[in-house]
Amino acid sequence: MTPAPAQTPARFAGYSVLITAAGQGIGAATARRLAAEGAAVLVTDLDAKRAAHTAAAIREAGGTAESLVCDVADRAAVEAAVAHAVSAFGRLDVLVNNAYAAGQDTPLFEDETDEVWERDLDITLSGPFRCARAALPHLVASGRGAIVTIGSVNGEQDFGGHAYSAAKAGLTSLTRTLAGHAGPRGVRVNLVAPGTIRTDAWAGRDAELDRAAALYPLGRVGTPEDIASAVAFLASTDAAWITGTTLRVDGGILAVNTGFRQAMAQP
Repeated sequence: MTPAPAQTPARFAGYSVLITAAGQGIGAATARRLAAEGAAVLVTDLDAKRAAHTAAAIREAGGTAESLVCDVADRAAVEAAVAHAVSAFGRLDVLVNNAYAAGQDTPLFEDETDEVWERDLDITLSGPFRCARAALPHLVASGRGAIVTIGSVNGEQDFGGHAYSAAKAGLTSLTRTLAGHAGPRGVRVNLVAPGTIRTDAWAGRDAELDRAAALYPLGRVGTPEDIASAVAFLASTDAAWITGTTLRVDGGILAVNTGFRQAMAQP
């Protein structure tokens, strides 16, 4: 007789969660994961249709979710999103900062524009600052508050993208300093640093993903669900004594120089 599949533990029963840029990709996978474990999730995104689609899918699966348009570059919009989560669900326990911007580098660094640089930093670095600032009083009040921010391996090593990488590196520092400030108030602050993740941002670029996969010690690029699992861990009480840390979810690419090993193995 085949045993029944294990039930997903309801680690987030009674929790209220706000996730930015949750209309697709990592954000949507995280929303689905936390909702499946009992959380009420406010799905925010710049695209109203994407946000509504993610929230509807959660409700169809038996979970609790609402959607809201939110631009993390707009302080008023961020504060309205936090207020909406508290009003809709009665509290706010977890903030997941996922929104980012990544402009294309110019061939020559000296041709980079202020506009691209400022937009990448405003969305990717200042956005989480705005969200954390608005959410922190509610996270403190919850007694079990947690902030999980999506960083990147770009914040630790050169994978291209000047402004985006600088912003992600800034998030690592913000995670540490905010953890020091918020820890005595009962709020944990951590960061997940993904490697290459197969999302819509890579649509039509399968050949590039295949080349990238060959450089990962685990032999593949990541999935949004890989990152959602890490976020769920850090947001839960399973990580009750973890704060100020960066959790690499990168298939080993920062630990192992596969390209170098392969080059040296050539006859």
